[in-house]
Amino acid sequence: MSRQSYNKPFMRLLIAAGALVCLHSLLSLPYAKLDLRLLLISVATIALGSRIGIEFSRLKVQITVSDTFVFLTMLLYGGEVAVLLAAVEAFCSTLRFSKLWLTRLFNGALLATATFMSATVVEWFFGSLPELSHSKISSNFITAVALMALMQYVGNSGTAAFRESLKVDQPFWRIWREYYFWTSVTYFAGASAAGLTAMLITGSGFYAFAITVPIIWIIYFTYQTYRKQLEATTAQAAQAELHAEEQMQISQALRESEEHFRSAFDHAATGMALVGTDGRWLSVNRSLCDLLGYGEDELLRMNFQTVTHPDDLGQSLTDMYRMLESTVVTSTRERRYLHKDGRDVWATVSTSTVADTQGKPMHFIVQSQDITERKRAEEHLHHAAFYDELTGLPNRALFTNQLQVSIKQAQQHKGHLFAVLFLDVDRFKNINDSLGHVLGDHLLKDVAARLEKCVRPEDMVSRFGGDEFAILLNGLAHSADALAVAERIKHEMLTKFSLGGHDVFTSASAGIALSTMGYESAEEILRDADTAMYRAKAQGKGTYEVFDKLMHARAISLLQLETDLRRAVEREEFEVFYQPIVALETSKITGFEALVRWHHPERGLVSPDEFISVAEETELIIPIGTWVLRRACRQLRQWQIEFLSETPLTMSVNLSGRQFRQADLVDQVKHILHETKVAPQCLRLEITESVVMENAEIATAMLRQLRSINVQLSIDDFGTGYSSLSYLHRFPINILKIDRSFINRMCLEDESLGIVETIVILASKLKMQVVAEGVETPEQQERLRELGCGYAQGFYFSKPVGEANAAKLLRDEYELQAGTLNVPESCINEVEIVGVPFSM
Repeated sequence: MSRQSYNKPFMRLLIAAGALVCLHSLLSLPYAKLDLRLLLISVATIALGSRIGIEFSRLKVQITVSDTFVFLTMLLYGGEVAVLLAAVEAFCSTLRFSKLWLTRLFNGALLATATFMSATVVEWFFGSLPELSHSKISSNFITAVALMALMQYVGNSGTAAFRESLKVDQPFWRIWREYYFWTSVTYFAGASAAGLTAMLITGSGFYAFAITVPIIWIIYFTYQTYRKQLEATTAQAAQAELHAEEQMQISQALRESEEHFRSAFDHAATGMALVGTDGRWLSVNRSLCDLLGYGEDELLRMNFQTVTHPDDLGQSLTDMYRMLESTVVTSTRERRYLHKDGRDVWATVSTSTVADTQGKPMHFIVQSQDITERKRAEEHLHHAAFYDELTGLPNRALFTNQLQVSIKQAQQHKGHLFAVLFLDVDRFKNINDSLGHVLGDHLLKDVAARLEKCVRPEDMVSRFGGDEFAILLNGLAHSADALAVAERIKHEMLTKFSLGGHDVFTSASAGIALSTMGYESAEEILRDADTAMYRAKAQGKGTYEVFDKLMHARAISLLQLETDLRRAVEREEFEVFYQPIVALETSKITGFEALVRWHHPERGLVSPDEFISVAEETELIIPIGTWVLRRACRQLRQWQIEFLSETPLTMSVNLSGRQFRQADLVDQVKHILHETKVAPQCLRLEITESVVMENAEIATAMLRQLRSINVQLSIDDFGTGYSSLSYLHRFPINILKIDRSFINRMCLEDESLGIVETIVILASKLKMQVVAEGVETPEQQERLRELGCGYAQGFYFSKPVGEANAAKLLRDEYELQAGTLNVPESCINEVEIVGVPFSM
């Protein structure tokens, strides 16, 4: 096995040893002796010491001034403090040159263990170092300092050399002798400086430290500077001697090349310049001065950023940075300059990098060819080809192109929704014929302006010709958004137009085609929008029609549903169904959930999924919800009297978002409870997570009001919303109902099972009951019982049934019960609601 494989295990072992050493030192700290002097030494060590050092060898081994400060700390405060300071300093120093946490921790541990070994050995031979430092200088003190330096050198360099030998798979002695042997002098120099400083502090006070630090820094800095200058001088001399003749030949060639370049530069027909890496003009020719309108001296006092159009500057700077980083060597782009007189000047700008002999960019060569006239001609042709001359709106060609792009987006991204509105100004021919073409053109301009007011910036309004306009509504959230725009246009067009002193009233008929039809081409959707527009005209003008037959039928259906729903509220066509809630331990019915159904006179029984959303939108949910609550409470009271039980039956009733936001909700509940003589604790009001979290603060206040009258509160479909645990703890909730989606999958997916288990545990910790919804199999029932879930409901026990069938379920269970029932008086004989008692 290669020695390199032991590298990382050795590093981790040393890190563990370093951690133990630091822990031991931390527990043994002489806290009573720690003072401001130590803080100053620590700041100097961490902030300054690691930045001042001498680098040895090709492995970049560096000895820093911080070693001297660690020695000084050991002499003044003992080994424990020195170990911790050494570890922190080494870790902080490593942050500057290594991103690897293993390396950072290793370096800290290395210096900590070396310092610990040094302090331990010295104190074993000579006793307490702080006490030795406070005595007069002696042979013992000198020997201790020398031993401290020796042990620090052996521990630090030896461990580092051993780790390096593992890393490069080389013998230890070779690594140590080649790269670490000569560093010993710095340890003895640092220890000597620390010993001298400690004696000065002991004899003259701490200000000696402030005097010594600059001296140490000057010594290190002077030596380092001298060494670098000596190396540089030696290298330069060798290079100069080796390449003298070659440099002469290069210089001659450069002079000749420069002469040729200067001649071509000055007489070039295109604008040319040398630009510095900071953007300054270094040299410009006459053609560039003529292009920008500035004199040569003016340009040389500026930079290229000043004369570059703001919209093009970002790309120009990006190109410059890429060339400076050698990502690209040349760049050619069309961009705009700012002429001295303020106008835009278009140019094809080619930029190349000029590098020195080491490949480092020195400056740029920029060539600029004037293309302003060509750009103006292109813009004129583009505008004529794609924009309406009268209104300035995009024409049919540009609109069709953009529409085709939207069709491709819809094909690639199924969620992308757009719509096309095709409009025709009603009675435009009569207005044009009676007031003249000039005023007719003014009307078209005004219509165009009003249409643009009705749409978003990302939408496109186009004039197809005559009095026909088209609108592309891109990126819609819902199909209904297109109808909303059509409605705005309808109202905007009803306002009078003032044309040359004439007040003119007109309208627009619009056809709408939605992308949901799956169009393949722009022509198809324009055809259908045009067809819908003519259908709108046929129905009386000034209106709009949707070509999407399914959506149109849906809109009619919803309108009819709303009408029928209003009638149903008046005629009380609703019925409450009841689904039993069962205690899993006893399998007995403990209560019911009230679920509304609609008996439509023509369609029969209508599911809540079909009408609840419409009821929410029209606020019909409020009278429906009140009716359900009253009916359910009345039925609950009847069953409580008929079927006596030790634990009174409960009734769970759902509250919609609009009901929950009613200011008088609490009064309504109190009134219904009083009216039906149901004990508040027997009523459970269910609210979904999303309703509660829409405004958590307001919801908390409402929940507390409901709890104040002893009503139980339940979070419905728990786990599917976004409840915050902090709010859940604050909400006065009694019950969590686990959503049926988790119950359905709990026996198939460990993830769903884990969610159910977590909710049960959470409810237990918060002292809440748990009800599992949608239980359909005995396996689900058994698993829920094992998890500690208290209650459940679902088709396994019973589907929602009418009053008669629900009563039969209770009767069957009641007849099976044996023994005497002890019924609490609070639910049967007397009910008290908010301090107001009333009897049966």
